[in-house]
Amino acid sequence: MNVLKYCIYGISIVSLASMNIQCKGDKKVEETTLETKATDSVSIVKSSYGKTANGEQVDNYTLKNQKGMEINIITYGGIITSLKVPNKAGVSEEVVIGFNNLEQYQKANPYFGALIGRFGNRIAKGKFSLDGKEYQLATNNGKNALHGGPEGFHRRVWTAEEVKGGANATLKLKYVSKDMEEGYPGNLTVFVTYTLNNDNSLDVVYEATTDKKTVLNLTQHSYFNLSGDFTKTILDHEVVIDADKLVPVDGDLIPTGQLTDVTNTPFDFRKPKIIGKDIEAKDDQLKKGLGYDHCWVLNNQDKGERFVASAYEAKSGRLLEVFSTEPGIQLYTGNFLDGTLPMRNGGTYAHRTGLCLETQHYPDSPNQKDFPTTVLNPGENYKTKTSFKFSTK
Repeated sequence: MNVLKYCIYGISIVSLASMNIQCKGDKKVEETTLETKATDSVSIVKSSYGKTANGEQVDNYTLKNQKGMEINIITYGGIITSLKVPNKAGVSEEVVIGFNNLEQYQKANPYFGALIGRFGNRIAKGKFSLDGKEYQLATNNGKNALHGGPEGFHRRVWTAEEVKGGANATLKLKYVSKDMEEGYPGNLTVFVTYTLNNDNSLDVVYEATTDKKTVLNLTQHSYFNLSGDFTKTILDHEVVIDADKLVPVDGDLIPTGQLTDVTNTPFDFRKPKIIGKDIEAKDDQLKKGLGYDHCWVLNNQDKGERFVASAYEAKSGRLLEVFSTEPGIQLYTGNFLDGTLPMRNGGTYAHRTGLCLETQHYPDSPNQKDFPTTVLNPGENYKTKTSFKFSTK
């Protein structure tokens, strides 16, 4: 067979050729096989996931390790359609919200499992200025732009390159966003690399370059329910967020420009706290978000990748720890889930049956001069990293 060689982040990894290993009807399943060592402990398998309404081919990649963790990622939106991890009894169960097929992902939905860009979160009135020139974005959240617009990265088909060897499996996705797509300037080349490790962690590395000054804020929008039972809410999940301050918002969920202390507020998660403890408190910010739908100002922003948040569900014993290089994290508690979207095995996703931990820059940063910049210039390399590590206790 043919032997290829990849070089990822300067590390040479021996790779392989693809071999068709089975066919089921018209669904071809393709496995990437390697000249492996006996120590290899992960696998990556490619299969067809169907075609978009425009006829674009969408592929699914299944990444597995020997610790019971399994992830399915499709090239449409870079969506994590499934993520299974063991509970404290060693039973692997689904822990992210998702659908059964591509048709459902193409319908309107709250970004289940998707990659978000060009700009995660909201931009006020869909407008910002660079060097005195104002840009008008596609708006899709009232008068505001949300998560890159109605045809953001979550609705694009990405190209994929797969690499497996040793103790990790890597899927590197690429998308080229054309100048003025959804109103954003610059031809932008984006890479998002998902790596499954054998310690039950998933690394997500975001990289990008542009040929024109632009703004960029990439994130991942999976909804977690660590119980493995999506008939239950996430109100009993115990959350930690390493943040002393919050980005408060107005009635349209646009930042006021201030950063407020979380001390003696429902937004203090510096010590482990059950989500349901304060979510119904009489608080103006909770009222505006219909619960938690806010960005926290993470501590130790000069330290690079560090622990930023966690979620724990006691019955299953599952613990999710989040590590990131980003300055902020959005905790969203599924406040707008309303029982209209179908679950995989029957029933519907009800109010607050999933939570998001979206590492990112602050909302509306292009219009807030005191926030960390989201400007990307030609010649610069955008790079951020977030890791999701699962364990039990």
